[in-house]
Amino acid sequence: MIHSSNSSSDRRRILSFPVVHPCQNILPATLLVSLISLAHKICDYQFKSFVTQRKNARETVRYVQNLLIFLEEVRDNNSVLLHSINLCFFELHLSFQKIMFLLEDCSQEGSHSWILMKCKQVSNEFRVLIRTIATALDVLPIGLIDLPNEVKEIVVLVAKQAEKAKSEVELTDERTAVLVTSILNQFDNRVAPNPTDLKRVLDYLNIRNWNQCNKEIKFLEEEISTARARGENREVDFLRNLIVFVIYSRVVVFDFIDEHRSSSNNLSIFDHGSKPGSMISCLDSDDFLCPISLGIMSDPVIISTGHTFDRVSIQKWFKSGNLICPKTGEKLTSIEMVPNSALRKLIHQFCFENGIPIVREASQNQNRKDVKRTKTEHTSQSGAAEEAMKMVAEFLQCNLSTGTTSDKNKAAYEIRLIAKSNIFDMSCVAESGTIPYLLNLLSSMSPSTQENAMAALLNLTRHQKSANIKQSIVENCGLILILDVLIEGLKIETRKLAALTLFHLSSVEEYRKLIGEIPEAIPSLVGLLKENALDNSGKKSVVVAILGLLWFPGNHKKVLECRTVKILVDLLNLENSLDFITEALAVLAILAEKQEGSSEILRTSSALYALVATLESSSISAPAKEYCVSILLCLCINGGKEVVAVLRKPTSLMCSLYNLLTQGTSRACKKSSSLLKILHEFNDSGSSSNRSGRPEFRQDRHFVHAQ
Repeated sequence: MIHSSNSSSDRRRILSFPVVHPCQNILPATLLVSLISLAHKICDYQFKSFVTQRKNARETVRYVQNLLIFLEEVRDNNSVLLHSINLCFFELHLSFQKIMFLLEDCSQEGSHSWILMKCKQVSNEFRVLIRTIATALDVLPIGLIDLPNEVKEIVVLVAKQAEKAKSEVELTDERTAVLVTSILNQFDNRVAPNPTDLKRVLDYLNIRNWNQCNKEIKFLEEEISTARARGENREVDFLRNLIVFVIYSRVVVFDFIDEHRSSSNNLSIFDHGSKPGSMISCLDSDDFLCPISLGIMSDPVIISTGHTFDRVSIQKWFKSGNLICPKTGEKLTSIEMVPNSALRKLIHQFCFENGIPIVREASQNQNRKDVKRTKTEHTSQSGAAEEAMKMVAEFLQCNLSTGTTSDKNKAAYEIRLIAKSNIFDMSCVAESGTIPYLLNLLSSMSPSTQENAMAALLNLTRHQKSANIKQSIVENCGLILILDVLIEGLKIETRKLAALTLFHLSSVEEYRKLIGEIPEAIPSLVGLLKENALDNSGKKSVVVAILGLLWFPGNHKKVLECRTVKILVDLLNLENSLDFITEALAVLAILAEKQEGSSEILRTSSALYALVATLESSSISAPAKEYCVSILLCLCINGGKEVVAVLRKPTSLMCSLYNLLTQGTSRACKKSSSLLKILHEFNDSGSSSNRSGRPEFRQDRHFVHAQ
């Protein structure tokens, strides 16, 4: 039996050692087998590359190699192992685990810059772990074990050397760390560092290309996200400085991007939704709140009903003797909790991007207020990181304005990545004057360049506080250029990005009107929905863009004239429509509020059946069901008794509405109640309309449509 000291399912944080403790009554022979296995894994690190801590890693592996000789000799001689040897083996087992974690950290891809700047701390870790080996060997009853004298001498020698181990910082590591600190000081003083110095640091860290540089950034971003969540402000400052140093090096030193090449050998790009951070703006921040405490969930867990709660809150609920789901009232089959790691990462990303600290229960009420607030300025931002990012933005602007075609493509791609990190970096890029040049690149005949420029503009507009950026795009004739990409973009992916950019621009009321006034805008969006090459993600992007334009009432008629309703209903009937069903229903709900919208829906073949079937589905979200009820309610109000006569036929509809009364949101509950009232009043009136040829719910999934 073993006991884990770390139950978290998250990625192990660097320099954390979640060891597994053997049981106290474990047999010595069993522990010996495990020790030998661990020792072999540690010895395998002699074949791995260490760009820093080379000497410490080499010496540590040597200690374990010598002890492996002793352990295998004990096993092969079938020596009688007394229980008194267990204490030594137990401590060695813990030490070996920690050593393996430390070696893994030092050789981990992407961690080189972090390990370098923490060289003193890491060296001390090596010294402490080697000393623990000496401590373990102090209690080894070596005289009671039947072994050759030369093996016993090896053990004694290892014990003496481990006791005196110093594990000092290597001179080359220290000098390189000092050089990095010097470069950061130059950033702080607004002085551009010598590219030769940057290259020296990168070469020492074995960072030879753009791809390896980017891996360093990704690693540091994960670390800074964890540090922010734990409120470690000093660590956040340190990591932020290091990230910007690597970003600056990536932008200035490497002339081309070697990561992921497309079939045409042009620059490939990351999909807009490939990172958790890129989908944050499309999520409802209410999903991050615990239904019990109404605060941001710091440790979300899933209970047996499938609903998610913050661990602390649901544990208190259970301790109070409640064995039902707090959200549905359903009796629980068990009180087991499963960590919701995916949601936890999204919450951390949301809080990181918006400057909201994730804290424990004491500050949850304040976090509830903060979840709707986005960061308007950088927090915990050191001067070096500030100035370095401004210099990065100026360098990219220069490449966009005067660089070669390849330089412009790379600059657009770099901006695409930087604009996704945080509001401060995004502002630096925009304020440096890059937007007009990015708009010019939309006319490029290179599919890669056009896509990178379009994605960069999208990422620059996606933040709620990017009003100045949106204004700059509009003032530089950006709407026409973006619409040209939407209509004639060289790649379907680029056209999808153009649709999303229009959605973010439509968050400004004035721009919704301007976009709607362009004759080709709405027809082009609706036409893109018909494209067979457009995947579900693309369909969702287009529907969201249409939804944004509908926030201006003057666009409703234009959307209806493009036969949008029929296209959306056809999409609802697709088997794989779950990815965009909520957005499609939201569009229909807005259109149904007015008489002409309701009439168009009722004229559309199978619309009512699709709506009822969607409401009955167990796989759609609560917001989607709320939109369904809203549409049906509007259809009853605007369509009259003919529509009510049709809807009262399927008994399953009534069941779905009653379920929403108990399980739906407060708004869904009110709308369901209103719709049920209308249906009951129709039944109570004793109308005999069906006998006189009123419409009915047909088996062929079509309705006689009320007009």
